[in-house]
Amino acid sequence: MLELTHKNILSTNRIGKIFENTSATYKYFWFLSIMQIHAKTENLNINVWDIVTRMVANAWYPIHYFKLSFGKSDSLYGIVNQLHKEINIPIDAGVEAVIEGIKSYNESPLVKKLLRTLTLNVPYRFLRPWIDTSDDREMVRRSQMLENDCLYSIHKEGTDFYININPKWNDFLHRHYNVLMDFAYWNLTLFLQARNPNVPAIPNKLIRPEVRNSLAAQHRYWNDIIRLSGPVNCIYTGRKLYINEYDLDHFIPWSFVSHDLLWNLIPADGSINSSKSNRLPDLNIYLPKLASMQLHGLKTFVKSDKKSKILEDFISLGYTANELVNMSDVEFLNVFERTFTPMNQIALNMGFETWKY
Repeated sequence: MLELTHKNILSTNRIGKIFENTSATYKYFWFLSIMQIHAKTENLNINVWDIVTRMVANAWYPIHYFKLSFGKSDSLYGIVNQLHKEINIPIDAGVEAVIEGIKSYNESPLVKKLLRTLTLNVPYRFLRPWIDTSDDREMVRRSQMLENDCLYSIHKEGTDFYININPKWNDFLHRHYNVLMDFAYWNLTLFLQARNPNVPAIPNKLIRPEVRNSLAAQHRYWNDIIRLSGPVNCIYTGRKLYINEYDLDHFIPWSFVSHDLLWNLIPADGSINSSKSNRLPDLNIYLPKLASMQLHGLKTFVKSDKKSKILEDFISLGYTANELVNMSDVEFLNVFERTFTPMNQIALNMGFETWKY
């Protein structure tokens, strides 16, 4: 339950109930989109078409890039997938880029039809914590009376379809923007985790990061190994890789693991990232090579007595760096097989494709 007070003017317990008994994602994305639009303007009048367009844009990245499931019967999920077939927008596009892309197709009958679907229920159903009716016309009438200080009123006048934020809520929404957004994303995370039970890092897959984490420490680690033992061979192309003349490749794509742990990062030929993209390397071919290269690197680094906190990354495999170094090649490969095989299968089930050079 969300509990916020605002000078005793509003009864905020109702906003804490907006996500109760939710069977689809549309309420989460409707609220998030209203909040984002409202935060940018003092205008309390918000076009419903702008809201549903932003709903699609907010759902675009988690659906297309991270391949999260929203559930079999989720209408927003189906609409976002259909729009991707109709509109030429990259799967990793940001929210504003998706919005502009959709607006450039605003004359497309199919695009209009798909977006219209999102206007049929969510504007009305969202107000149920304040106004207890399932009749849309009744909901419009009572919302315009701001019954129970409801969040907004609904207006349909000819081709115009918009909501008016209740003036009593205006300052509250601005003042508590971050808390309310976190509240919505927390509830959305719980909803999606139940539908993606084996998928890691759900909270990190809801918003497109503006900047990815630096891999400087991981580059220093592999540069030290190359400096100490000579060039290493790319596990994909077989080419020799020298200091600072390689890219770091996420063996299992970042779009699935959503982390930069050292055991999943490997020096690779510069051409691989564009070729492999977010596909899964064929484990039969490349997992033994990955394990061999990782064990070589770990032994070289530990033997040199260099110190680095980055070695703590290996603890998530269930062993310390020193314990891994003392394993045989077969034992080390078994650790990697137990780690990577389940991840690979889950990713395949989600729709990630297999790749080989």
